[in-house]
Amino acid sequence: MTTSGLTRPPPPAHLLRWLAGILIPLVLVGVLAEDIAERERYGFETPVMLWIHAHAPAWLTQLSVFLHTFGGPVVMGGITVALLLALQFTHRHREALFTLLGLGSAVGISLGMKLIFNRPRPELWPRLVHESGASFPSGHSATAAALAAVLVFLLWRTPLRWPALILGVTYAVVSGVARLVLGVHFPTDVLAGWLMGLACVLGAARLTGISVPHPLQPRVTPVT
Repeated sequence: MTTSGLTRPPPPAHLLRWLAGILIPLVLVGVLAEDIAERERYGFETPVMLWIHAHAPAWLTQLSVFLHTFGGPVVMGGITVALLLALQFTHRHREALFTLLGLGSAVGISLGMKLIFNRPRPELWPRLVHESGASFPSGHSATAAALAAVLVFLLWRTPLRWPALILGVTYAVVSGVARLVLGVHFPTDVLAGWLMGLACVLGAARLTGISVPHPLQPRVTPVT
């Protein structure tokens, strides 16, 4: 009797990647959320933000202001719509659903958590940008991490896999640091945003059957 027609369980390494990518970030976010709900303060946050404010060069401040607008709802909404249209027109419907779920859940959950925890924003120096609403988690950081992860998933089996990974990680990290430079978020807000954005995209990949990028996964070579 052969087992070729039977559904084989996923290998342990595959399950461990899902566990590490989804469960661990969510647990860390839950730990932060519990402390914030109890109005506990992290002693390192204010000194770190004051140090960043004192040592941030002018170019980083200007870049942070730019990323504040670039990572906002108007630009990110336009990028999301353009990406969805491109995937639909190229008949990549599953990837389009994955993108919608990944980015949409990152935005929706971050907004919901802001309403639930209602953490006040830091007031350490006069801000260069206007921000309203709660501080935890950082929506800009969540969206940046989600967008970077989505692009890595979509481009992993192409020659652009490593540029997408390097540029995506750089964009997500710099976007988070920019929130600290501008003084509109605490470090834990940014960390929670990064973790949640990544977990949302991995969850969307799991739901839609998109495979997790792996360094040894072969690229698709176009037929000539």
